[in-house]
Amino acid sequence: MRPLIAPSVLAANFANLQAEIEMINSSEADWIHFDVMDGVFVPNISFGFPILEAVHQYAKKLLDVHLMIQEPGRYIETFKKSGADSITVHYEACTHLHRTIQQIKDTGCKAGVALNPHTPIHFLEDIINEVDLVLLMSVNPGFGGQKFIPHTYRKVEALKRLINERQAQVLIEIDGGVNQSNAAALLERGADVLVAGNFVFSSTDPIQTIAELKQITF
Repeated sequence: MRPLIAPSVLAANFANLQAEIEMINSSEADWIHFDVMDGVFVPNISFGFPILEAVHQYAKKLLDVHLMIQEPGRYIETFKKSGADSITVHYEACTHLHRTIQQIKDTGCKAGVALNPHTPIHFLEDIINEVDLVLLMSVNPGFGGQKFIPHTYRKVEALKRLINERQAQVLIEIDGGVNQSNAAALLERGADVLVAGNFVFSSTDPIQTIAELKQITF
């Protein structure tokens, strides 16, 4: 099975965002990955509701919203209204994770939980059957263009084992430093969705780069 490819607009040209979204629309990408950072949970600030609404106006792909923010439950309904199709929150940012996941589902969005590189897979044992996807950060969250952390491979394997043991219907999404040199190994270990930012948007031919990622098998 081919992977789902989710170009991250964090690496796009913000001065020409409409054209970048239309490029993704015309490519073989499956999702558009939208990173929200608050400058508190992570040391950077990115997009808010008005930008998501603008992206939604032109997007023809699923909008995969990744909330790297404190107290995400306060904003779930607004992100849905702004265009989100899938909303992922961080385990580390949610005091009441089950409640927040249910809140996302109540809006009609797919619900995801993200883990930072240092957070072990076994923390998901009590929530794995409640979510639609798990996003594993393969870099420290907050900035694009970072180097892939190799122990992500072991985490993908551990997560896949947990999913199989619990017979859960969960996609594994990888975010951070994904490129052609590590994509096949991630897929072999069980990844389903590859988020690619700089690798796509720094390419001289982003559409071809997306197509090449889409064609990777193991």
